[in-house]
Amino acid sequence: MDNMTIAEKVSYIKGLTEGMKLDTATNEGKVLAAILDVLGDIALNIEDIDSDLADLTDVVSDVEDDLIELEDYVYDEDDDTSTYDGDDDEELYEITCPDCGETITADFDVIADGGIKCPNCGAELEFDLSALDSEED
Repeated sequence: MDNMTIAEKVSYIKGLTEGMKLDTATNEGKVLAAILDVLGDIALNIEDIDSDLADLTDVVSDVEDDLIELEDYVYDEDDDTSTYDGDDDEELYEITCPDCGETITADFDVIADGGIKCPNCGAELEFDLSALDSEED
């Protein structure tokens, strides 16, 4: 009886009372029949609530998934620009990390320092500007 739903348990009890040939003409019989009817209604309401709760859980899960995607989109956009604190006139360079493929935006001063860490995977990115020195000569 443990694996039964509440509605099934109420139906079982109703079956027991019918098998006992409960006399609904007596006061006690009327009360027991009314109690079983109320229990049946309660069991049906609980099943409806359980069904609505399952539907609501699915909706909340979908909203949570959508929110995670939105946060990833918004924060990834912010990450690309958050490392830049210079002037708008300054020329920016896009660098693709050879380890993770993430595109990083940096200005010339950052590149001239010789290297940076990839903010995505932490790989050390090194820049050789010696070719630029020989072109200037």
